[in-house]
Amino acid sequence: MGPRNPASPTRPADDLNKKPLPVVAIHRAWVRLHQQHLAAKFFGKAGRFRFDAPRGEFGVLYAGQDEACAFIEAFGDPLDIRILSYRVLAEYCLSSVRTARPLRLVDLTGPGLRQVGADARLTGGDDYAYSQVWAASLWRHPDQVDGLLYRARHDPSLQAAAVFDRARAVVRTTRLRCLGDDRAGLGRLLDRYGFGLVD
Repeated sequence: MGPRNPASPTRPADDLNKKPLPVVAIHRAWVRLHQQHLAAKFFGKAGRFRFDAPRGEFGVLYAGQDEACAFIEAFGDPLDIRILSYRVLAEYCLSSVRTARPLRLVDLTGPGLRQVGADARLTGGDDYAYSQVWAASLWRHPDQVDGLLYRARHDPSLQAAAVFDRARAVVRTTRLRCLGDDRAGLGRLLDRYGFGLVD
């Protein structure tokens, strides 16, 4: 093992646009968790989340590889919260996200992080200003990717996707169920991540 380098996270290199990105083509169903009164097909520009555009240049739809991923990405923070309210959870629904063609995603789940010049702080750190600068650089890259593939912060055994709105036309969503409609399924999610439930 080499010497530890406690350096600050690096910004995208000036020549990033001149290098090919580690892109994977993925054609699968994703799962999105969203409030009942909102559409599942939503590309946010609020600048509140990890890979949002820093200045609203593009919208982002977030989805997980399965229900567990979608759930823990939505309810994993703050870490000291161990009890969730059924009343709040019942306001959320799970929807399937499918695409008419494979999505071309920058693979940040393994070696791709180092290949672009970043590390796990990009996909799991607390500095969203930093990750949003990266998202904008990858969005502007000449490869014109559809989004980013990354490991879920609170369960890195699972993968999540941040889909840029340039792929909006190929995205299709179907509501699966609301969390309050399936107490057994909700219980399995809570048990997996060690949450208690109050009414």
